[in-house]
Amino acid sequence: MKRFVIALLLSAPITVMAQNPMGMSEADMQDMMQQMQKAQACMEKIDQSELQSLEQKAKQYEAEMKALCASGDRDKAQEKAMTYAKDIMNHKAVKEARRCGEMMQGMMKGMMQNMSVMEQDKDYTKMHVCDSL
Repeated sequence: MKRFVIALLLSAPITVMAQNPMGMSEADMQDMMQQMQKAQACMEKIDQSELQSLEQKAKQYEAEMKALCASGDRDKAQEKAMTYAKDIMNHKAVKEARRCGEMMQGMMKGMMQNMSVMEQDKDYTKMHVCDSL
């Protein structure tokens, strides 16, 4: 479950860092490891029962969206998807995970200046939930 939240919040390709450690001093590498440990410790503090509850809600949501889309009720599916997204983003565990992810963001700024770790600014209003299932 922890991996689900981490993958959700940290969509940046961490492999870039592993593939290109050149240009980083040993001190930078040590600092990066400390930041990663802090982020991991932060994630471990998140209530696991809340994460399990979110996982169950996500499964229910996905099944409901597939059913609505399959029945041709695209408008209702889109409306429910927007409501679900707002609910999830305001959930305590997601907020805490986002805060943990921000620790990683600060660490990676210098290495990935043009990439957004959290694509919060991405405009999803022109996308439809039924087209992504």
